[in-house]
Amino acid sequence: MSIDTAPMTSRGPVPRAERALAPDLARGAMLLIIALANVAGVVFAGEPGLDATPEGVDRGLNFLLFELVHARGYPVFAVMFGYGLVQLARRHDASGATPKQVRAVLLRRNFWLVVFGFAHAALLYYGDFLGAYGIVGIAMTLLLLRRGDRFHRVVLVLWALSAVEVLVIGAMVVSGILGGSGGSALLPSGHVDSLAAPDYVASMLDRLGEWPVHTLTVLPFIMIAWLGMWAARRRVLEELPRHRTLLTWTAVLGLGGAVAGGLPAALVSAGWLHVDESAASLMLLLHGASGMFAGPGYVAVFGLIALGASRSGPVVGALSALGQRSLSGYLFQSVAWLVLLAPFTLALGDRFGSPTVTGLIIAVAVWLTTVLIARQLDKRRQPGPAEIVLRRLTYRPRT
Repeated sequence: MSIDTAPMTSRGPVPRAERALAPDLARGAMLLIIALANVAGVVFAGEPGLDATPEGVDRGLNFLLFELVHARGYPVFAVMFGYGLVQLARRHDASGATPKQVRAVLLRRNFWLVVFGFAHAALLYYGDFLGAYGIVGIAMTLLLLRRGDRFHRVVLVLWALSAVEVLVIGAMVVSGILGGSGGSALLPSGHVDSLAAPDYVASMLDRLGEWPVHTLTVLPFIMIAWLGMWAARRRVLEELPRHRTLLTWTAVLGLGGAVAGGLPAALVSAGWLHVDESAASLMLLLHGASGMFAGPGYVAVFGLIALGASRSGPVVGALSALGQRSLSGYLFQSVAWLVLLAPFTLALGDRFGSPTVTGLIIAVAVWLTTVLIARQLDKRRQPGPAEIVLRRLTYRPRT
């Protein structure tokens, strides 16, 4: 067995001038969607986070959460994860690294993402995605990265088949609504023990059992990340004018499909549609299956926005600054949920009337805080703390 021991030249952090705006803008803005989804789960100790008996404004908020937020944020980051994997490999290829060296860097980086994910879940929040990203990243590095264009087109076939599946489920839901006799069933929502634990140690022990199960359930998003890999090979987000038509159709069809697929569950969650238990379960299945199309849809929207935007603008600059530090921003949110919302800390969700309204206000405030912090770090040309640690672990000196 031969081992490539030639030193690899590290090009360091990507200079601002070399960064594509669209990926950073998408990550920074979509961390708000992640915050809104996660805070609802924390406040109601469930998955998805849901006020089962909404009144007044809570009805509309439930509706919007199911249409635009729940199961619609993480697919964006899955697409961007696959996209970033190709960008990172391409960058090291350009620096003169051998394929073995590039593979070693990617495997090491994704291994440490798994470690980050375990620590994140054990210490802060059960609904971690970092561990799943790391596992998927390892699989993609070994199985997909160096494949040819013909092989990567397989992912388009898989997405087409998924669209057919969503249409079939949607037809079953519509048939059930039209032929049903009503009912009073709620959308299924799983209770999360760690979010309702009476003390920190109990919550940590619960999370240690919840994290492996949660990670296994989200591993199938490798198909979403694979689409991001396909898009990166075509430089869709680096060469925006050339792909304007593709981006437009992706935004319309992706978000249109996600909104249409989420509509029945959104109506039930708001108390505006009444169905029986089997219909409610089928609606939640449709909601989740259609949610994956929001990933490329949202990414395409931010690609179109980036076409006419400048990184030097205050809003775009701040959002892209957070996007460059999305790992730190994501972990900051989990610290905030633990401090502000856990039953054994401040428990603010139950202190000010509507838990839904309170939670969403907190989510927006926490996200804005990360935007402002990221902007200040960007002005000083400093990466986020989590990015510093991950980079040092990934590119540690060889002895």
